[in-house]
Amino acid sequence: MALMISVSGIRGIFGSHLNPENLVRFTAAYGTWLNGGTVVVGRDSRVTGQICEDIVCATLQSVGCSVIKTGIAPTPTVAMGVLRHEAAGGIILTASHNPEQWNALKLLNGKSEFLDADQGSDVLKIADEKSFDYKLFDEIGSVHTDDDIIDYHIDKILALSYIDEKQIRKKSFKIAVDAVNGAGSHALPALLKRLGAEVHELHCEPTGIFPHNPEPLPEHLTEISEYVVENSCDFGLVTDPDADRLAIIDENGKMFGEEYTQVAAFDFLLSKKNGDTATNLSSSRAAEEITKKHGGTCHRTAVGEINVVKGMQKHGAIISGEGNGGVINPDLHPGRDALVGTAMFLQLMAVNGMTVSEYRAGLPHYEMVKQKVALADLGMDADDVLKQIAKKFAQHKPNLTDGVKIDFDNGWVHFRKSNTEPIVRIYSEAADEKTARELASDVLSHIQA
Repeated sequence: MALMISVSGIRGIFGSHLNPENLVRFTAAYGTWLNGGTVVVGRDSRVTGQICEDIVCATLQSVGCSVIKTGIAPTPTVAMGVLRHEAAGGIILTASHNPEQWNALKLLNGKSEFLDADQGSDVLKIADEKSFDYKLFDEIGSVHTDDDIIDYHIDKILALSYIDEKQIRKKSFKIAVDAVNGAGSHALPALLKRLGAEVHELHCEPTGIFPHNPEPLPEHLTEISEYVVENSCDFGLVTDPDADRLAIIDENGKMFGEEYTQVAAFDFLLSKKNGDTATNLSSSRAAEEITKKHGGTCHRTAVGEINVVKGMQKHGAIISGEGNGGVINPDLHPGRDALVGTAMFLQLMAVNGMTVSEYRAGLPHYEMVKQKVALADLGMDADDVLKQIAKKFAQHKPNLTDGVKIDFDNGWVHFRKSNTEPIVRIYSEAADEKTARELASDVLSHIQA
């Protein structure tokens, strides 16, 4: 398996292509690109996290960067660290929802944004040319630690004008949490306890040994779904290994729907102030409908967190996100954040007086089917697959911003290459699951190897 290099980072299986040599090469390139300055370095709980952190920090020092280590911390917490320390950038060691054997470098700039395509290309050019600016002994960087960065992150969330800590505490929510033994294991329960919740922790030891598939999809979350019902919890919350994605489970043990995490966040913030929203092409039409309900416009972008952030900034949107449970609130920082998404959801539920299932029933309803096909199974190059689809459905004027998205009267289908795996992702949506699957199958039937 080769390294996966994209706007989502540089990721691979540790000990294979993601080895010490490559960690040094890409980190030295990044530090050289920064031309010194301070870099905040954090990681999720993966078993390989410590060794990767040691290599990355030493390499940054070698090119003249000073390092502030956060240790195990959610991706959004490390992003907050960049802003707190007015750092030149940040590196987060996490492969997000990928299995335990994977790890990755996620690179932030001084604005706490993931590197865009141009910035990433500059770093890769330095890596390819190996034009590293190693320093002499009296110019190497120093290393410090930030031991209270999680508390700082929580304090900043609770300082948001529309989060009423006292109002939420009065509800005394009973909440189950599954942090998949990842970076949110301590941070999410800590936030909930600050908000007066009775927290029931499942898999909240940051061992990096995932008790189930770490991608927060319904088929992987049967344990917490059953736990919520058996223990009469108000709802359940689930994060992925780096705690930038949030999934919600209602009081009946039913998935709220990862697509609807951002819809709820949009609904909440748009009720507090007027504005537009932004999301990617693969996100539900419900995001558009809830934005329109509040008098705004939902702007669509290519998939990828930085693409959504740039779209949000371009259009002056007040909030953005992705349909994978990612909430991006620029009042805090320009990145996905399960913790701020949690606080916004608790505030929403504290005010509306509904159960989670009652609230969900009032939102625009669509069913989305998310599938993926390995490139090896298709027996074709991904670009050839996309070209075939675009040609076959040219009469529907497909959107080619990111892969091929075809809008039909009764739904849509989106085919695109994954940024994180050697697969083609196939998303389809309609009013019901049967129609969504039929739409995807119909398009797939036109592919010829």
